[in-house]
Amino acid sequence: MKKTKVVVIGVGAVGSTTAYTLLLRSRMDELVLIDANAGKAVGDALDMNHGMPFLGQTKVWAGTYEDCKDADIVIITAGAAQKPGEPRLNLLKRNIAIYESIVTEVLKYNDDGILLIATNPVDIMSYFCWQKSGWPTHRVIGSGTLLDSARFRYLIGEKLQLDPRSVHAHIIGEHGDSELPVWSLANVAGSSIALSEEEKTDIFVHTRDAAYEIIEAKGATYYAIALALDRIVTAILRNESAVLNVSTLVENYHGLSDVYMGVPCVVDRQGVREVLDIPITEEEKALLHRSASKLKELIETISV
Repeated sequence: MKKTKVVVIGVGAVGSTTAYTLLLRSRMDELVLIDANAGKAVGDALDMNHGMPFLGQTKVWAGTYEDCKDADIVIITAGAAQKPGEPRLNLLKRNIAIYESIVTEVLKYNDDGILLIATNPVDIMSYFCWQKSGWPTHRVIGSGTLLDSARFRYLIGEKLQLDPRSVHAHIIGEHGDSELPVWSLANVAGSSIALSEEEKTDIFVHTRDAAYEIIEAKGATYYAIALALDRIVTAILRNESAVLNVSTLVENYHGLSDVYMGVPCVVDRQGVREVLDIPITEEEKALLHRSASKLKELIETISV
């Protein structure tokens, strides 16, 4: 039986936390860490290996791009860090240059895996990777609004004093300032959520601006995004057909095409199996189009 292999490129705060989360949950047989700072990758691999007597049989090592060969999933978390108060889209030019080199190297050794993108601005970076790789869109996935939706569900659950796992609610569009809440579909056990407009606004603002708050407090976000990436990896490797709000290329999605953004998708062993065309109100549709327009403007500034 073929061993499952996951490669994490970029072992800064997000990458190392993601790798550790995957290791703790025994998601794969082999875990490879790659970083421009080779010493950091070696140190992380050693640190994780010293915990093996408490964990199991996962093989962990610091590798090179050649180790991307036969990888089921290549997670890219490398990139410039978001500064306090900095919009995610301001990161674009710095991170495109970094990704140009990374994707070129990955493609030398892997042509049938899945690229999972976490670097911000994630929707544009995912679009860039799709074009640069030439791979089918279902195998180039961004973390999208999965984390935003989790924050949204958590805050609704806090307000209603309910387990957030029992709250069903979506954030769609850009993973960033133009994202939008789909209040029309938000529910608990099929019942609409009874909140005032003021409460809804407060919940959404804290959802949208959560990263800024965390970055201001401690410099970076990494625990929750690591759990979100673990959730995507699990859905892929276990062929779950799970519905997750990841970033993918949409085609005639409420009239929108040729843009990557976070929408509910069925995720299984092949990646994004299906994009779910959820019903939204005319007001939500207008906000979605506004979000897509913002992303398209930035996409037009990048070249492959």
